[in-house]
Amino acid sequence: MKRLMMITIAALAPACMLDTDTTTDDLDTNGGNGGGEPLDAKVQWARGANPNGGGASGSPLLIWHGGPVMTSGASVQPIFWGTSWGNPGDKISGIQSFYGGMGTTNYDATNSEYTDGSGHVGSGVTLGATHVDLSSAPRSGSRTSPILAKVCAQISNPVTNGYYPVYIDKPRGHAGYCAWHSTGTCNGVQVQFAFFFNLDGDPGCDPGGALGGHSQGLTAIANVSGHELSEALTDPHLDAWYDAGGAENSDKCAWKFGSNLLSFKNGSQWRIQGNWSNNAFNANTGYGGNIGCIDGTN
Repeated sequence: MKRLMMITIAALAPACMLDTDTTTDDLDTNGGNGGGEPLDAKVQWARGANPNGGGASGSPLLIWHGGPVMTSGASVQPIFWGTSWGNPGDKISGIQSFYGGMGTTNYDATNSEYTDGSGHVGSGVTLGATHVDLSSAPRSGSRTSPILAKVCAQISNPVTNGYYPVYIDKPRGHAGYCAWHSTGTCNGVQVQFAFFFNLDGDPGCDPGGALGGHSQGLTAIANVSGHELSEALTDPHLDAWYDAGGAENSDKCAWKFGSNLLSFKNGSQWRIQGNWSNNAFNANTGYGGNIGCIDGTN
């Protein structure tokens, strides 16, 4: 890292939170938004767990549903929640390196074709403060409201292009998903946030072991971090770009990897699945025979 990233360590604090969903915030994988997606979050399914089989029948193209994209890019402040983050191994510094190096890379640019009519997805991803909360984290991410409440408690000055990923120290267990992203309101500002399990030794969420000089656990959460941030950029309020079955750009290329690690501007390397491109599909191109999937190397 070329600059020192701020880390704040906090105990559980009162949250100021307004959930944008007025129906339910349970992650109901049998219904809801997108034919199997939760009502107020979009998940990355574990390998083999997607009830939709990975997409819609008919045209595979992503469709704009009228919502905004993140034309200013994303201002990222990761939050690590749980007692085990006092001994993080390489995960906290690794995730800082991931977000600190992603902006303006070829991988980041795989999101840039999508627009909301006023502009395309921005290429900037900037890393702000990192927050470590050593209070006990929930055992699952089955409800979005506690995660949003934690975001609102940790982020004192939320911004509209803010992206606040929350990493708990608990394993996935029997949940069918590795991570999810959603939207909500903190201090009157609508923001983007996400949830991640600890994926150490989790075969359902493992992109291929320890790669790029990282531990297996960091390799795994970095891959799903790329997935969720890409979807937050292209579908931040869950009403922008997804196909007829509800699949977003990363969903459509889930667990499909190119042959090379992806290089970021700070010299770090990562194994990350690609993202769907309508342009690539129409041109009959894509990495590894995966027509429509691009990762910035092809």
